[in-house]
Amino acid sequence: MTEILIAALVVTGIGLVCGLILVLADRFMHVEEDHTFTEIRACLPGANCGACGYTGCDGYAKALAADKEGALATNLCVPGADAVAAQIASVLGREAMDVIEQVAVAGCDGDCNATRVKYEYQGVKTCAAVKMLYGGNGLCSYGCIGLGDCASACPNQAICIKEGIAHIDTRLCTGCGMCTKTCPQHLIRLMPDVEKVVVMCSNHDKGAQTRKACSHGCIACRKCEKNCPTGAVTVVNNLASIDYSKCIKCNKCSDNCPTGAIMIADLSGIHRQRG
Repeated sequence: MTEILIAALVVTGIGLVCGLILVLADRFMHVEEDHTFTEIRACLPGANCGACGYTGCDGYAKALAADKEGALATNLCVPGADAVAAQIASVLGREAMDVIEQVAVAGCDGDCNATRVKYEYQGVKTCAAVKMLYGGNGLCSYGCIGLGDCASACPNQAICIKEGIAHIDTRLCTGCGMCTKTCPQHLIRLMPDVEKVVVMCSNHDKGAQTRKACSHGCIACRKCEKNCPTGAVTVVNNLASIDYSKCIKCNKCSDNCPTGAIMIADLSGIHRQRG
């Protein structure tokens, strides 16, 4: 019985000593909380998408809080848009900066009516898994694999798989960029949601080879380039590319594209829809 009491007293004593040490540590080693970081972090949406260029919302908030000279832009949170940028600017006592709203666009229109598979895949149903087997099962090695890795990554259910390819509903897209990081084909890109002209192809093969792989692919015929009055369209590495700073939205590139690889669409994102 005595041994049990001694053991209990020893354990109690150790507990009291540890508790005292913790109290003293909290008293003398306490680090004041950076309220600026806390306030900025509360403004951010918490998507942790990395669109700002930092490791999530915490990383961006810490960088802003530590930026005493005001050199870091307060409008880097694309999903938060102007509302979040204004809140951050208010916390830091700066002038609000406009956010360039962006949306994700899948650069592939090669659905099951335009192309076909080169082998029947059986295995883990993810695009990443298929990509590891001969670069994918599509006849077009650049095209959408269509198993929905991007849809699974999208926090806003803005992506669905229809007729074998990804379709993005820009009205639900916040421009977080999670899908762009997930797609193993790297065919999903972010672009300003005020633009209207989109190249719906990512194939860099020569025209004859592309035509055999997909009837909607860019065949590098340069008709878009020749008909563009401002030089906004150029064919680089067998694929049409658009310089939006020069584009006047005249639609001549899409009107003259023989395969329909260049399309005109309303890409207004969720923030513009709400506005």
